[in-house]
Amino acid sequence: MKGNQNRTRLYLIRHGEVEERYHRIFGGRIDMELSALGHEQAHRLAESLSKTHMDALYVSPMIRARQTLAPLARQNRPTAQTMAGLREIDFGAWTGLGWDQVAELFGKSAFDWLHHIEQDEISEAENATQFRSRVEPCVHQVLNENAGRQAAMVCHGGVIRMILSILLDLPFSRMSCFEIDYASVSVVEIAGPRREIQLLNLAPWRELL
Repeated sequence: MKGNQNRTRLYLIRHGEVEERYHRIFGGRIDMELSALGHEQAHRLAESLSKTHMDALYVSPMIRARQTLAPLARQNRPTAQTMAGLREIDFGAWTGLGWDQVAELFGKSAFDWLHHIEQDEISEAENATQFRSRVEPCVHQVLNENAGRQAAMVCHGGVIRMILSILLDLPFSRMSCFEIDYASVSVVEIAGPRREIQLLNLAPWRELL
């Protein structure tokens, strides 16, 4: 369904599963590729969205996001615009470490990474303010360019949580209550000051595989 003059619908799409060697690793700025399953997830996701109208597509410059976009982009879609600000958060000293290693080396729970980012507790990492300062202009640009239309942003779990934090006007750490799965789509409808989550973390590949 096409958007209308009063409502903008934003589709937030996370990339598919990454290479196995990066599972349960703080990848962040590492420019990894999708796994074989990740490519299959991307195809299944594209199939599920084949009848969904998109006025515009935006994508992170990172390989995993561009590979996820590829099957969707082949469906006679608008040419995707690459946005540098949509790259995944930089985890600083945690980059490349497993969740258990983070606990051993830094005495912090990896499960609470959004809180640690918000409190600027990860050495050399982007904090929430820095992260927001590059993601928020992307959100404003997409909304300004697509008033009353439908647009998709193909990016990363951390970025999607920051976008939700911005749109819902909630602290970044509160986004820990939202699961953002591989190759999932979440939909937010914007009408003036109103923001409504219409769909959250739908991963169509789970039912289709």
